[in-house]
Amino acid sequence: MSLKYAVLAVLLEGEASGYELSKTFDVSLANFWPATPQQLYRELERLAQDGLVQARTVQQERRPNKRMFTLTEAGRAELDAFAAEPPKRPTAIRDELLIKVQAMDGGDSGVTRELIEERMGWARGKLDRYRRVRESLLDGRAEDEFLRVSDRVGPYLTLMAGIAFEEENLRWCERVLTVLERRGDVASPRPSRDLPAAER
Repeated sequence: MSLKYAVLAVLLEGEASGYELSKTFDVSLANFWPATPQQLYRELERLAQDGLVQARTVQQERRPNKRMFTLTEAGRAELDAFAAEPPKRPTAIRDELLIKVQAMDGGDSGVTRELIEERMGWARGKLDRYRRVRESLLDGRAEDEFLRVSDRVGPYLTLMAGIAFEEENLRWCERVLTVLERRGDVASPRPSRDLPAAER
């Protein structure tokens, strides 16, 4: 899939500058389709040239002028067509840490533990951010109510996938540390406070 569909999907939220789009990307799509600000700016220019988004310049007195982008009818039609197609290929994991774990036997298990703990730190950080976004989306409403009456539920459903992914990351990391501890390789891991008690 090309980046253009992710950009078009974000613009369903409404008009945005490249900077605003980058911030929205960081909190709503980064868990499954990361992109740098430079990639986003280049993609916005291509989309404008192709007539899929419309750009307008906003004059600013004390700051540089900024360009604001909105989805055009052609862009919406292209996005609708894309959403109706089956994915080109199933999801595949490409994770350097898994190669390191695959190759760990005979090496320093303490190093493996450090790598796993680092991954747990990343997962906890992402979970914290995703849960803050969830609370912002819910805005005091119960989840069932939000999913039943909200105008748009797509961003919330993809956010749920990101939360589930990082929770599973933590479960796997804790399992690895438990295996290492039972083999007598490293000290006993501490239970994660990031998962519901029933899932630890």
